[in-house]
Amino acid sequence: MTIERLMVDGQAKPFSHYCHVTRAGNLIWVSGTVGIAADGSIPASVVEQFEIAIANMDACLKAVGAGAEHVVKVVVYLTDVDDRAKINPIRQRYFGAHRPASTLVEVSALVLPELMVEIEAQAVLP
Repeated sequence: MTIERLMVDGQAKPFSHYCHVTRAGNLIWVSGTVGIAADGSIPASVVEQFEIAIANMDACLKAVGAGAEHVVKVVVYLTDVDDRAKINPIRQRYFGAHRPASTLVEVSALVLPELMVEIEAQAVLP
């Protein structure tokens, strides 16, 4: 089985030794995506950050031929768990009828102090 490890255009440069998305056969793993825009800016609100993070995740999925309908599991990290209600409408809009398994975790910090949310995904292609 071939393993593809991709760096996706428009994504923030990795902060460590990893790629944006990995595909092995029909299995896909998207590294944690955050709310850093293509120009390197970071919005001040968790909602704007999550909009960017979801778009970044989607770009990684599309880079390996997948989409929201193929996601089987997501993990969301928030620096304030009370922000869940603010970001949930974005999740609902993105996934629609496709409800992946999900874990939400409050963390003390993310890779940069101004970041408030991160999402990672696992997907399966038919």
